[in-house]
Amino acid sequence: MDRFAFDSMTVGVCYYPEHWDRSLWEEDLGRMLEAGVTVVRIAEFAWSLFERTEGVFTLDYFDPFLDLCEKTGMKVIFGTPTATPPVWLTEKYPEVLNCDITGVKYRHGMRRHYNYNSPVYREKCALIVEKIARHYGGRPCIIGWQIDNELNCEKDEFYSGADSAAFRVWLKDKYGALDRLNDAWGTVFWSQTYTEWDQIYVPRPAPHAAYNPHLHLDYLRFVSSSCLSFCDMQAKILRMHIAPDAFITTNGMFSHMDNHAMTRESLNLYTYDSYPNFAFGLDVKDIEHNLLCDRWSGMKLTEVRSICPHFGIMEQQSGAGSWTSRMDNPMPRPGQMTLWALQSVAHGADFVSFFRWRTAAFGTEIYWHGILGYDNRDNRRMGELRDFAARMKRLEPVCGADYVADIALVRDYDNIFDSELDNWHRRVTRQSEDAIFEASQLYHTPMDMLYLEPYTALSDLKKYKALIMPHASIMTKEKADLLESYVRQGGVLVIGCRSGYKDASGRCPMAPQPGLMQKLTATDVTEYTLASPAEEEPYAIWNGRRMPMPVFNDVLIPMEGAQVLARFGTSYYAGEAALTEHRVGEGRVLHLGSAFSRESAKLILEHLGLLEPFADVIRAPQEVELIMREKDGQKYLFALNYRETEKTVTLYRQAVSLFDGETVQGEVVLRPYGVEVYKIG
Repeated sequence: MDRFAFDSMTVGVCYYPEHWDRSLWEEDLGRMLEAGVTVVRIAEFAWSLFERTEGVFTLDYFDPFLDLCEKTGMKVIFGTPTATPPVWLTEKYPEVLNCDITGVKYRHGMRRHYNYNSPVYREKCALIVEKIARHYGGRPCIIGWQIDNELNCEKDEFYSGADSAAFRVWLKDKYGALDRLNDAWGTVFWSQTYTEWDQIYVPRPAPHAAYNPHLHLDYLRFVSSSCLSFCDMQAKILRMHIAPDAFITTNGMFSHMDNHAMTRESLNLYTYDSYPNFAFGLDVKDIEHNLLCDRWSGMKLTEVRSICPHFGIMEQQSGAGSWTSRMDNPMPRPGQMTLWALQSVAHGADFVSFFRWRTAAFGTEIYWHGILGYDNRDNRRMGELRDFAARMKRLEPVCGADYVADIALVRDYDNIFDSELDNWHRRVTRQSEDAIFEASQLYHTPMDMLYLEPYTALSDLKKYKALIMPHASIMTKEKADLLESYVRQGGVLVIGCRSGYKDASGRCPMAPQPGLMQKLTATDVTEYTLASPAEEEPYAIWNGRRMPMPVFNDVLIPMEGAQVLARFGTSYYAGEAALTEHRVGEGRVLHLGSAFSRESAKLILEHLGLLEPFADVIRAPQEVELIMREKDGQKYLFALNYRETEKTVTLYRQAVSLFDGETVQGEVVLRPYGVEVYKIG
């Protein structure tokens, strides 16, 4: 599908007409428009309004509201209601319900309690989507359609009988014969060999949750395939009935699904739900991971940008976020709501819709606060909404501008799924991706994220001066060849420990490590170990500087052409190579024999000449994030202060503030939680 792009900076809110007396509708729309809101999202949970009993459709509930939207000029994003099946459906057809791993069904009363593979559920979803699309598809106020709500949220694993049946079909299509499946899964281990397709199930309870890792890897691929098929079914129905210029999207970005393929195949706009305040929740235990607090949303926004460079935010946090059952989060401090919304804009969002217009007075989300409170009075958040909408008008030149980054963190779904199943892989990946992001944030070195997909081209890689692929345990010849072409034509590739030692099934071939990567690294790994808690924390020495080498160590044996940059300083392998560099064609490959630390990421970027690319334009403290967007050769610099105190930045050349039009140079003070955007000459 052709990508949809907003032609102007756009502000929206999520609104639920069914939650409020009709006498409030027109007043609400007027207050929204006065505040600068021009789009509302509606209807994504309203199935029981459309089909209160099976086969009895009352489709006109939202017509009076849409009439008001057309009268006032408000635009609408309309949601398909398949995230919340009505009670008649789940009671009459319990096979539509998802199950936990023991087979116990989830029951009515929540949301997303269905499974994608129930034939009955697919039939009922297709019918309600078609009915709604036929009825509302021609409304001129509807500019877009949202499929479902947050696919794979709440539950991203599915264990119903329908899922096992569909899994077998998926496996037959992939392998064709049981002998091929048994070989790929290594089922001779522990006498797991299958002789009939009906013997295969989605994962079931096992001691220590020790499932066959190769089965489980295929299971996660199957979950993704099921989700994408469910989304595509709805997209195809919508395209038959809606206006040709209306976009089709879905919201969120959840695990066990190939968001890139889903967007490419079924959507023309990707939207994300951004809740930075989760970093401050009282249920968050991992303090180290939340070192940067709300700046961690930038990691997710970076991933969203890899899916859709110019994306939308369907739900931007406006108030405290909490259900009655979980997620205790404080109210955003004055300025934080605007800061977080501009964080989204800085990362590539040209549409920002706040969740929600008014805090729910009933239901599970009564503590998930919106712009307005229960009392419906203007408040501080309403003031920030007006301020943000005014700022968005001044940011009009930035609409459609590209995020500027010289480096990219490389991922692929096979390794993401594998890292969930493999404890070694999970630990090094978590450590490294966090450290690389921390370094990019604290040392003002913006990065992109690049996913290696079957359709990824060499031109996608050549956009970047350096690619960091920390721990691609699973490597295929196709990906290795693509990376080699990139390096030979002048690119820089950086990898870490535990690279290239698995095939596409997650098996370990009888080959030297790093497997298919060895031609690029010119290193051999014959000795490797988890860092021992009984010994000194691992480190290496690079040009006299001590560099932490956390979690796992690969002892690197340099082969012909490889230069040793750093050597281990601890354990029985002290003095052995810890970091190497190998020239390949016009480019080079760096191999780090550990997980990444913030310090090693910084030193490597410094060595490559890629650290702090805006240093000739601006100097900023670590508490301030720096982002550049560029369009038609014009650069726009965002400076975001995430602290509750003032921070000072220094501009080394004249710049024009897009917010007040003033030309500035030298020291500039950013208010607490303040943001400035400068046009750089």
